[in-house]
Amino acid sequence: MSEPARFRRTPAATALSMVLLLSGCGLVSGDGDTGAAVQGTLTLGFVNGGTTKFHTCLEESVEQATRSNFARIRTANSHQKAGTELTNIDDMIAAKVSALIVQTVDVKALADDIARARSADIPIFLISVVPADTSHILGAVVVDLKKVGGLDADWIEQDAGGKDVQVGVVAGAPGAASDLLVGGFTAELPTSAKVVANQPGMFDPVKAGLVAEGMIEAHPDLDYAFVANEEMGFAVRKAFDTAGAKSVKIVTVNGTDEGLKALKDGRFAATVSNSVADTGELAVSNAIDLLRGRKAEKIAKTPAELITKDNADTAPLYCPPDLY
Repeated sequence: MSEPARFRRTPAATALSMVLLLSGCGLVSGDGDTGAAVQGTLTLGFVNGGTTKFHTCLEESVEQATRSNFARIRTANSHQKAGTELTNIDDMIAAKVSALIVQTVDVKALADDIARARSADIPIFLISVVPADTSHILGAVVVDLKKVGGLDADWIEQDAGGKDVQVGVVAGAPGAASDLLVGGFTAELPTSAKVVANQPGMFDPVKAGLVAEGMIEAHPDLDYAFVANEEMGFAVRKAFDTAGAKSVKIVTVNGTDEGLKALKDGRFAATVSNSVADTGELAVSNAIDLLRGRKAEKIAKTPAELITKDNADTAPLYCPPDLY
């Protein structure tokens, strides 16, 4: 299954997405030469990276898709710590899972993750990032984070209309996703847009709020702020408003229900939808298909879409619908 079931925001979205999720990806159907494919009931091990809205929705999607494919699931959370991630990998190996699905917290830890899995002869499937050498992984589902950041930068370029503007960046945690996201954003900004501040909010709303307080104090003429996720975006918005900087336009990432409401009421100017429902479903279905020897994209991409007030009503659902 090379494309995820797109959970879009329409009157029949929940019913339609159930049909799409439960069809076409089952273990008991499908053509093709299985060769030395894994047989019997599968147990997937999912190592999640944190506890943000993204991570919570991702786990829901992975669990739902696994059950829909008549497989078992074990989960663990690394809480943004590379050392904990490696421990979780070892625990999954000890549990003899059929395959590992990993949402890494640090690309530098990937080499050890993959080496551990290989030494135990357990296939590893990655979410969000992919190594340069893909020969040692089962597959991956990635969001083109550089593109995601670039879409927000493109919106600023259009909105600024060639004027000289000041931009602040509230990044996530250094490493992995945040670095790619911020790098894509800053690379696509026009020369008329100057990044005057760039600090990590650590994907923590409290930390992000404190960063925003200092940022607006140091740069009272700030025009735009790029925030690495919507959860931090709300804290940044509150800090700016409290400081009397309501005119600062915030661009961010995710496309959650709360984020779309913020677009409609003006708290956010733009966000980029990268549906976690799609990501989790695609990760599970592709991992299972590849394990079973069926055709599937080894490296698949979750669609990314710029969302503003104008198209918020038709944005993809961020979290999966409650099927169970």
